[in-house]
Amino acid sequence: MRGFLEALPFLIFVAAFIAIAVGGDVFRYLGGIAMSFSPLLFLLILGVIFLLSAVKIIPEYERAVVFRLGRVIGAKGPGLIIVIPLIDRIVKVSLRTVTLDVPTQDIITKDNVSVQVDAVVYFRVVDPSKAIVEVEDYLYATSQIAQTTLRSVCGEAELDELLSRREKINIKLQEIIDRQTDPWGVKVVAVELKKIDLPDDLRKAIARQAEAERERRAKIISAEAEFQAAQKLLDAAKILATEPIAIQLRYLETLHTIGLQNAKMVVFPFPFEFIELMRHKSGEKKES
Repeated sequence: MRGFLEALPFLIFVAAFIAIAVGGDVFRYLGGIAMSFSPLLFLLILGVIFLLSAVKIIPEYERAVVFRLGRVIGAKGPGLIIVIPLIDRIVKVSLRTVTLDVPTQDIITKDNVSVQVDAVVYFRVVDPSKAIVEVEDYLYATSQIAQTTLRSVCGEAELDELLSRREKINIKLQEIIDRQTDPWGVKVVAVELKKIDLPDDLRKAIARQAEAERERRAKIISAEAEFQAAQKLLDAAKILATEPIAIQLRYLETLHTIGLQNAKMVVFPFPFEFIELMRHKSGEKKES
């Protein structure tokens, strides 16, 4: 129907031209009223109608693939183009980036885990002639290629890789789909995994695994802290053993701290030298 409407001005032009060739009085029988036409004026009107049907305006984001007598002669546009009615046929192709939502796919990963994955594909037409001639419907074909490639690539990956290395999988998907759609004049710009649905049992198992991993890290950190504290205490004991005055200073600092925290407590310093002296005297008495 659309092709008939586009060719209607040309048909009127041909019919009028034949009528003029037969004679100007032929219009007299169409309405039963005698009419006299100027052939020049009528040809001018028909010329305007012909130009209106032949002139097409193509937007910046589209190209018109022209078929002349069934054979493609190339893509034209943007702007104003001239086509021959009934001889030329045009098919408009958009060059804008298309966002294709890939339906959810049931996938079994390499480690035999059943998941549901969906993605989005961004592509655009770079060769309008190939997109029309080489494939019947490039949108549908690209969608089917994206679905099969998504199942294939995700099925070759393990679950941990699928969850943690999405960027790597996205790049692999983009390369495979773009290589298969390149003969159609379609360029795949990007592929992104949107959502990965896991079974409820698997989610609970992953949650328990993550909780156990956090507990393990907490115990390791606590043990490392104990080891570092023991190491520092050992270093401090060595220093105090080699420098007797250091332990005396530490003792006085402890007394000062106790006095600040509890003012009711009375502390009498007892010198360590006196203890050493008492030990020395007791040793001499035993020997005697």
